[in-house]
Amino acid sequence: MKALGALALMLVAAPAMAQEVTSAPGGILRWLDKVTGETADIELADGQSALSGRLTIQLDECRYPTANPASDAFAHLTVMEEGQGAPAFSGWMVASSPALSALEHPRYDVWVLRCLTPDQPELEITPPPATDEDFEAPQEG
Repeated sequence: MKALGALALMLVAAPAMAQEVTSAPGGILRWLDKVTGETADIELADGQSALSGRLTIQLDECRYPTANPASDAFAHLTVMEEGQGAPAFSGWMVASSPALSALEHPRYDVWVLRCLTPDQPELEITPPPATDEDFEAPQEG
């Protein structure tokens, strides 16, 4: 019991460690139509919006941990449904925990994949190794 009390005291006395974050110029979201199975990855700049299905998805801001840009991104989104006055969603979504703050919609899902960061490496697509069928023997003639 003493150990539990000491642990509680240490937790209360320990300073809260805040993680420094950086605002990104944009982010990448994924959209899903649960009825048709259609998906799309959407790249948006801060303040930009896109129409997907009956939803208008606006990326208000995307942030990521400064010390580790490849880790957990979080973004503030405003999602409007066609014909509705109030937003279907307005708030922060966390890439690693989309269910923590999710769009509650019977047909659509939207979640954050990552923020756009200046040091993102370009995708390198390596062609598959050549096979014998790729080369034709010269014709004599």
